[in-house]
This record gives sequence, C-alpha cells and structure tokens, in this order.
Amino acid sequence: MLLADEQLVAVDKPAGLLSVPGRGPERADCAASRVQAAYADALIVHRLDMGTSGVLVFGRGAAAQRALSVAFAERRVDKRYIAVVAGSPSADEGGVSLPLICDWPNRPRQMVDHERGKPSATLWRVLQRSADGATTRVELFPLTGRSHQLRVHMQQIGHPIVGDELYAPPDVQAMAPRLLLHAECLKLFHPADNRLVTIHSPCPF
Repeated sequence: MLLADEQLVAVDKPAGLLSVPGRGPERADCAASRVQAAYADALIVHRLDMGTSGVLVFGRGAAAQRALSVAFAERRVDKRYIAVVAGSPSADEGGVSLPLICDWPNRPRQMVDHERGKPSATLWRVLQRSADGATTRVELFPLTGRSHQLRVHMQQIGHPIVGDELYAPPDVQAMAPRLLLHAECLKLFHPADNRLVTIHSPCPF
C-alpha cells in the first residue's frame, strides 16, 4: 500500500498481476480484488498492463472515482514510467505521436492506424546507456493513456521494451524474465481538497 485515505487508495502493483479480473475463475485474482478485500468501496480509476509494475490508483466511492477518472481523461495527471529498451537511441530525448487502434485479429495487440487510430503521444528521455549499447534505461512520460501506448511507441521508433512478449523480437523478449516497464510516479490533485499529491514507487529493476 502506497497511500490510503477516505477518498483515495494507491498500491504498488507487481508485474504479472492483472489490474482487473480477467475471463474465467483462474483469472479472478487481480489488484482490484485485493484492494477491495481491504477497502470494499475502492473503484478502479486506470489500469496497468499485467506485465507492468508500479503505481495504481483507486477512488473510494463513485464520486471520488469519477473525479479521478475525469482528471486522467483531461490529462491533469502527470505520469512517469521507467523502462529498459533495446539498443541505444540516437538522441537523448524525443517524442512519439502516433494514432493507435486495437489490432482485432491479433488482440490484445495494438497497432498504428493513421486513418482510424486515436491520437497518442509520449515523451521520452535517456537516463543511462549500457556500455555495450545493447540496452538503454529511459523515462517515459505518456501524455495520453491509450492501451499499450508506451510499448507500441518504443517499438515503433526501433527500441522495443526489453521483455515485451507482444512487441519485441524474440531475442529482446529473452533479455529479461518480465516486461521492464514500471509506473514510477503519479502526480494528481486529491479529490477531497484539490491538493497536489505525489505517489512514488521505486523501480524494481
């Protein structure tokens, strides 16, 4: 538990755990059910991919959930992720803006579609390059919240995230036992009194 009060609950979701229940009883265990076991009124506000770890926020009650959901939708929440990507980007920072849509025959994969896709944008910055140039640690700032956005954007610029089973080639998948993507920090306005709250989860890799 990272934060818990009368309006808001934030947890550190481990990699490999669903945010919400999947289909079938074998996929019932998830971050939402675990949080609701302690806080029955906790309602999910956003999601992290199963392979992604880090800060996950719940609103306590419908009003808090609605206020937080609107803040996410209106891009009033600052999100910072840490990732390890394959290769070494030619620049130290940059941005990606590509329209995304679900690749239905291959779901849950997403794909770039300039005609039907929804706008998505990500800023990135290099933190550390490996000595052999095989990998680079980056921080990612999603300006929108599309499904698999960070994973697709990094793959599209030629630097897929290490351990990504959907978007990285097999050799990059095999470089780590998990997806090396972590939601490290969220900054948002508290639904009770509008004060700025920073929720931080140390990166585990």
